Amino acid sequence: MKKQTKFLSTFANIKIRPVVSEEKDKYLSIASLEKLKKFLPDINTEDNIDLLPIAFDACVVNRVNKNGDVIDGETAAKITKNFVNKPINVEHNRNQVIGCILSASFSKFGSNESLSSEEVKSMKQPFNITLGGVIWKVVNKEIAEQIEESNDPTSSNYMAISASWELGFNEYNIVVLNENEKNIEDGQFITDEKEIEKLENSLRSFGGSGKISNDKFIYRQVLGKVVPLGVGLTLNPAADVQGIATKTEEKDLGVQENKSSVEPLNENNISQEADLNVKLERIYMKITKIEDITDVLLKEVTASSVIDFISEEIKKVSDQFVAEKAEKENALKAATEKFDSTFAEQEVLKKQLEEVNQKLSLIQAEQEAKAKQEAFDIRMASFDEDFDLSDEDRQVLATDIKDLNDEAFSAYKNKMAILMKEKNKAAKKAKMDKEDSKDKEAMKASTISEEVKASEEVTQVPTTQEVVEQAVDNGTKASIEIPNSSPATEQSVQEKYAKAFSLEGFDIKNK
Repeated sequence: MKKQTKFLSTFANIKIRPVVSEEKDKYLSIASLEKLKKFLPDINTEDNIDLLPIAFDACVVNRVNKNGDVIDGETAAKITKNFVNKPINVEHNRNQVIGCILSASFSKFGSNESLSSEEVKSMKQPFNITLGGVIWKVVNKEIAEQIEESNDPTSSNYMAISASWELGFNEYNIVVLNENEKNIEDGQFITDEKEIEKLENSLRSFGGSGKISNDKFIYRQVLGKVVPLGVGLTLNPAADVQGIATKTEEKDLGVQENKSSVEPLNENNISQEADLNVKLERIYMKITKIEDITDVLLKEVTASSVIDFISEEIKKVSDQFVAEKAEKENALKAATEKFDSTFAEQEVLKKQLEEVNQKLSLIQAEQEAKAKQEAFDIRMASFDEDFDLSDEDRQVLATDIKDLNDEAFSAYKNKMAILMKEKNKAAKKAKMDKEDSKDKEAMKASTISEEVKASEEVTQVPTTQEVVEQAVDNGTKASIEIPNSSPATEQSVQEKYAKAFSLEGFDIKNK
């Protein structure tokens, strides 16, 4: 069963161009490439004219590259020997294999002095994995010639080609470094799986920004079962290493191409003539915009130049995308914070409004209850005012009218006015007043009758003879008293008679 690794990473080398004068740069680069030559495989190029021996620093251990990945000394000591016999391709295109790795070693970072596998196991400082191999010229003569030209300090393509390695692995830790730091000995290691899961989306290898704050950057430390998958030659490297060295002949201050005369391969053994000493006709050109790519240019420029341009354009778009993404994320974060703040304020206002509504509802309920009680009291008072009610009557009325509205109560009162007309105070009073009036009339009539009777008994009128006799006896005017029952303004019968029969008309004689 074929085993597969969970992750795949490419670790690219970077060409170093010191910021010094052109002439001084030449000497420094020559010295650097010269130090790499001791790692060249021992190949008899006179007998094997189709092979180009090369040596290069594949990566810097314990030092992060710009792709956001790194391996430590212990891992490097375990895996480096497994680079032997792995392929060399062009720009990590596995369909364009042009050579093979034959040797693997360690060297000091910056000086390329040899190191043993025992020395590097415990090293915390940066050091190189230095590989040696061959390029198969018959597979891609053009690339072989470009490598040779990149060793010529007089060429515009000097040290233009570097190497980039590929690894397969299943595990990794996260290393946190401050800005501008690259050596992992200065970093903080995160090994907890849950913490790694929280941060992994910020890793460059997963499309993140490579940092967790403005001054804290994170990198992936490859470990566990790590499998070297090969090396690719590239124009766009990432690690802090220098070029690719090959066999050349030194001349004066520079390095020239190998001018040794070599007969071409037999046409029976190869489909095209291999003139190994023809200088590369196609040159590297810097493409600045897509309009620069024309049919004429493509006849002169290398494929790597086009790839370089495309890579730079992709990087620009990627950087722009990352910047726009960060801007949108910041805007989204600000909007989210504003929303959260507004939502919190809204919740406070909502709670306050609920409290106000509760208080208002309580006040309204109290007012309604008060108004209802007042209406009830007024209605009961109106019944008490209009009718003579017992306690039982009031209890029945209270039960009936407590929930009635004004219209229903008016109808109810009209109905009760009919049903309780016998208890209506106004009707009863009118009836009593009428009866009292009748009683008074009757009493008055009875009193008058009695007074007339008494008056008649007291005021009987004397006869004429009785009056004459009395007048004679008294010798004076007869005086008749008026009965008390006779009105003072009227003359009694006696008075009428006394007047009619005055003693002045009579002559009375003494015996």
